[in-house]
Amino acid sequence: MTRTDTEKTPVTLLGLGAMGTALARAWLTAGHPLTVWNRTPSRAHALAAEGARATESVPAAVAANTLVVVCLLDDASVEDTLAGADLTGKDVVNLTTCTPAQARARAAWAAERGARYLDGGIMAVPPMIGVPEAGGYVLYSGARDLFEQHRDTLAVPAGTTYVGENPAHAALHDVALLSAMYGMFAGAAHAFALIRREDVDPTAFAPLLADWLTAMAPAVHGTAEQLRGGDYTKGVTSTLAMQVAGTPTFLDTADEQGVSPELLAPFFALMRRRLAEGGGEEDLTGVIDLLLRRPE
Repeated sequence: MTRTDTEKTPVTLLGLGAMGTALARAWLTAGHPLTVWNRTPSRAHALAAEGARATESVPAAVAANTLVVVCLLDDASVEDTLAGADLTGKDVVNLTTCTPAQARARAAWAAERGARYLDGGIMAVPPMIGVPEAGGYVLYSGARDLFEQHRDTLAVPAGTTYVGENPAHAALHDVALLSAMYGMFAGAAHAFALIRREDVDPTAFAPLLADWLTAMAPAVHGTAEQLRGGDYTKGVTSTLAMQVAGTPTFLDTADEQGVSPELLAPFFALMRRRLAEGGGEEDLTGVIDLLLRRPE
């Protein structure tokens, strides 16, 4: 039978934790035939009551559909779960959090078993799935034609952002973005610690902090241009030398407020090191190169 434009691509989903369940409900709501499996069968049975087909085994779930989405605990669980399934002719989309090296190896592993492979990094929490206005999206990497073939189906739970043919790049972008997030949280934690013992309402301080971080965020574009062009002095407004000269004030304030400088001190140390190497007229971009370990 020829599929019409109104028919929805069937999906097999392996893994029904909080994220997997949110993904499942988004596809069910959109009318996609859905086959599910979970190590704890009760979760699959709950979704069966909502219209999914629950299977008792991974091989049966994989056999049901060409598109197989995996959302499990870690990379090892992916290999363990799929070990007994016939992946020949399957399109495997792995949304399990992993490292870039694991994603690259998993792509080769899937190819050896006759499957096409996309890796994905979910930039959302479960309540954002199926809610377009929440702004969640998933990073995808791997063969472009495979991504384009399933783009509409993959876009149902959350937006899609394709980051290249290299299967490792979704995981790389995922961890890079989350690393920046934790750096922001570290700065915010230090800021709140500074005011913690003062008569400063944190709920009044928070809007100032959020607005300041928002105003500073576009600086990443300048950093990117400097990295691409190789000139770290281009467009500099506050030189590294000027910024290093100001760091004692931050450390002294922390000391006065009884706050540990441990979140700031490592970055300040890198700034001083770059300055000692002659980068005084640069922006902070040169610190990035200091983080790159020399090949052994």
